Amino acid sequence: MTRARTADLIDMQAQACAELKAPLYATLLARAAQDVRDGGPCADAVAPLEGAPGPAAVALRLLGAVHALVLLGETPELAAHYPTSGGSADHPEAAWGPFRRAVAEHPEHIAAWMRRPPQTNEVGRANMLISGLVTAVAGLALPEPPPVRLLELGASAGLNLRADRFRTASGRPGGPEFSWGDPGSPVVLDGAWRDGAPPPRIAGAAARVPALDVVERLGCDVDPLDPLDPAGALALRAYVWPDHPSRTARLAGALALARQVPARVRARGAADFLVDAALRPGTLTVVWHSVMRQYVPAEEWSRAEGELRRLRTAATGPETGWFAHLAFEPRRIGGTHRFVLTLRVGEGPEEVLAEAHPWGLDARAAEVASLAP
Repeated sequence: MTRARTADLIDMQAQACAELKAPLYATLLARAAQDVRDGGPCADAVAPLEGAPGPAAVALRLLGAVHALVLLGETPELAAHYPTSGGSADHPEAAWGPFRRAVAEHPEHIAAWMRRPPQTNEVGRANMLISGLVTAVAGLALPEPPPVRLLELGASAGLNLRADRFRTASGRPGGPEFSWGDPGSPVVLDGAWRDGAPPPRIAGAAARVPALDVVERLGCDVDPLDPLDPAGALALRAYVWPDHPSRTARLAGALALARQVPARVRARGAADFLVDAALRPGTLTVVWHSVMRQYVPAEEWSRAEGELRRLRTAATGPETGWFAHLAFEPRRIGGTHRFVLTLRVGEGPEEVLAEAHPWGLDARAAEVASLAP
């Protein structure tokens, strides 16, 4: 029964890939699920994780393991179907045979990667984070924007700690256009806003805050990756889906930027990291996170919320420093989960600013202004 359950979870991920316009991975996972049921090489690969719950992401571990082989040049036959290695994903069914052989012929590599949880430091989510940040800064209504300290929970490799150095852009022929950030940035978040421009409040904030002075970039992760280390960069590249070339390009730009803009990521859980967090007079301290909340145990998140309350209460003005909490996370709205951007400045109310695709782009105004706790 555990093998059948694992195969079902792989099938579910195949459906998710299809919905997210990744036909190569949708096809490969559908075939892999059947291979698990049939006791093939994929069954051997996932056997140590049989019975693991859905959040263990067995399917994504397998995909990342094989993609790493492709990126390392170990599977030229399969590389012909992976755009990340110069191939074409136009015939996903033809990729199944080489994929299955790659799993069968590299058991030690596959086993090592199956032991590690996937990490996707999704650069597109910076669109939401930076939108919330400029809104927070503009809302302080100061003569000059204050220096900003960025503290990120679940930062992975810390790529989004450089979000202020990215460029966001969107527009439609004959319609509104929008851009924010360095025109020469190696990271361009195209298609940021579905209607060509953000909602008026965010657009107005971006106009009033054309640049930010970020004086600290610090994050935490239970298993941080170093984007400057070849092994860390390989892991980041391997977990990006190969039939999404725009995501691959954004990641490549962010890796290049990481070599220019220092940031630190501590090997620590969210609650323990926040215990050490303190405000600094005259600065805006921002705690932000994106699509990581579901991976934090309930008890730990309860402690993290207590530390966030401490920081909110301490923020009384320029003498103490200001504080904002930004989150781009899935939240239940009606009968569905939607990925929404929320902002809370000091002890003010939590506001819903926007919602977006899970990867942070194609954003639009949120349909609600507040959420139930």
